Amino acid sequence: MTSILDSLVGRAIIIILAGIAAVQLSSQWIYESTLSSEAAIANQERLADRIVSIYQALAHLPDEARDQTAHDLSSGAVEAHWGVRPRVVTLLGSEWQSLQQQLLERLRLTDPGDILVGLEASPTASLHVAIVALRLPDRTWINVGVLAPHYHPPRSWVTILTTTLVALAVLMISIVFIRWLTRPLERVSAAARAFHVTSSAETVPEEGPREIRTLATAFNDMQKRIQGQLRARTHALAAVSHDLRTPLSRVRLRLEELGDDELRTALEHDIDEMERMIEATLSYLKGGRAGEGVQSVELAALVGSIVDEAMDMGHEVLLSSPPSLVVKGRRLALKRALSNLLQNAIKYAGSAEVSLSGGQDAATIVIADRGPGVPEESIPMLFEPFVRLETSRNSETGGFGLGLTIASEIVQAHNGSLEIRNRAGGGIEAIIVLPIQGPARNIS
Repeated sequence: MTSILDSLVGRAIIIILAGIAAVQLSSQWIYESTLSSEAAIANQERLADRIVSIYQALAHLPDEARDQTAHDLSSGAVEAHWGVRPRVVTLLGSEWQSLQQQLLERLRLTDPGDILVGLEASPTASLHVAIVALRLPDRTWINVGVLAPHYHPPRSWVTILTTTLVALAVLMISIVFIRWLTRPLERVSAAARAFHVTSSAETVPEEGPREIRTLATAFNDMQKRIQGQLRARTHALAAVSHDLRTPLSRVRLRLEELGDDELRTALEHDIDEMERMIEATLSYLKGGRAGEGVQSVELAALVGSIVDEAMDMGHEVLLSSPPSLVVKGRRLALKRALSNLLQNAIKYAGSAEVSLSGGQDAATIVIADRGPGVPEESIPMLFEPFVRLETSRNSETGGFGLGLTIASEIVQAHNGSLEIRNRAGGGIEAIIVLPIQGPARNIS
């Protein structure tokens, strides 16, 4: 039920079903109420005819023949008796007044006391049986027991089946039209998802109802503005990269003329750190989307090459991986993200464990270490740019605070997820989940 209510089509279907049910139930109630009312009036008229016939038959008979004649005239829902007094002790309400009025008019009686409608005093008397007591001209009484004139129309399976089929037909037609109405909205939604992942999407056709046309126009305009800003940022980054590296290169050349070896070494170290900082900052600003197309990536080989590079540098890294696992993605961006995570583990623990596994829809990479771990409340801060939990100013121990941020940006650009959590027994593990199909489309 939750999945049905989660979509616009599902909610519209529920509303239509509720509307159909309300219309059908109210129509059935009105029909049955009207039919019941008309049938009750007809039954009451027939009942009045029976009572008038009994009254007229007994009015002219001698006393000794009246009770037997009353018994002979009784049948079905009418049972008549003759007596010297009325059996009514409790008068009934307004629902019986119309029967009383009909009898007064048909018998041409002027005194309402000549006809009493109510219940008798017997403890065995049924509440569904009323007594109509009529006073004869000789002051004796005819007591007629009658059933309450209610009518319950029969329920026909044909009627129920027809109603159900009509409701289903209306529902199916409604679903077709709802899908037709919401299809432009689905296109906008699909374009928005693609744009979220790739920063580029097809132009949404501006068609459909006025509200959806307005939404499509706004989305297309927004997409153009953002793409323009991204292009401007790319050009700016290229210019900044050139403008920052050129002075550093000139400084490095001039250091060769510096006679103090110790000072030259210190300055070269500072220049190297500045270049690494510039490179890290530019990598973060570029994000995980720009400059590379989506392709089939042999993830097992990529992870293996990253681990081999770390081991060639003398680090201890254990690898568990299947022989082959192919995903759709950007190879260089994925390599940058995985390298950042592995270097982070080696930096703080001296060694690392890497495992790769694949499922039907996603690949999972776990990079774990046995380092000091991270306080639980500080884990969300790991992905913030330029935030370092290691408080020293030394980039060799604390980095620039961009490695995990860049890795997270790249993984998100692949429509995946990156989770950092503490391990039992000490250390942390980074869990990367990448969809097998990768991002929605290539980015040029």
